[in-house]
Amino acid sequence: MAAVFFVVTMALYFAATISYLAYLIWPSEVLSKVSLGMTAIGFVSHTVALVTRMTAATDVSPPGFQEALSFFSWVLILVFLGVEFRHRLHVIGSFIVPLALLSLVSAAALPETTPTLTPVFRTLWVHVTLSMLGTVGFAVAFVSGLMYLIQDGLLKSKRFNVLYSKLPALDFLDHLNQQSIVTGFPLLTLGIITGALSAEFSRGSYVNWNPEQTWALVTWVFYFVVLTGRLTVGWRAKRAAYLTIIGFAGVILTLIGVVLKSHGPVS
Repeated sequence: MAAVFFVVTMALYFAATISYLAYLIWPSEVLSKVSLGMTAIGFVSHTVALVTRMTAATDVSPPGFQEALSFFSWVLILVFLGVEFRHRLHVIGSFIVPLALLSLVSAAALPETTPTLTPVFRTLWVHVTLSMLGTVGFAVAFVSGLMYLIQDGLLKSKRFNVLYSKLPALDFLDHLNQQSIVTGFPLLTLGIITGALSAEFSRGSYVNWNPEQTWALVTWVFYFVVLTGRLTVGWRAKRAAYLTIIGFAGVILTLIGVVLKSHGPVS
């Protein structure tokens, strides 16, 4: 039953993605309402799928990458709906919903025989949850940074087109970028700490310096520098936007590294 709801969810997110992308260039606001409706229904279907899978489990099994990526997609849509209903910024869906769809499709593409997470992840579910929540924060920072650069480019080139009229003000995007990092960084920090504790319990070592752990620490240091720069030095606007885009690329590389290792022998 859960598989059926996941298929329905992907279909709705796909349709919403197409509709939201069309909304970027089409002056009609009807598309935003249609897109939001499909996204909201997809979110309900996604929630049912997650709950159904959890209740159908006969034991408390360690989280797999399918569950982690699906959870990331679910939280990302939840955050989008919260921002949408609070600020009525429909255009954000044109960037977040495709990202959520990509995550869910990636989860579905993984074979059912994909190994569960390595011992560093097996001890604590909370590690995966906190890490994914932190990643959502960085994803929103990435989206806001991307929109900032697009809006800034339109302003400088004086192209006051449909997209320009729909994108939020630069100050709002800069604020959203900072708040997303402020929220995501502590969550990632807690995720790394619980992961290290998990490694100590299962392997007798907090860190074994494998590639994905090393890259995760590099990503943490990068965001620490960005956050410090924003809160103390006063980094703003375009510099912060570029840095959060680069940082999110590091997050993606970390996830890819962990997924690739899961197909090899567990060390």
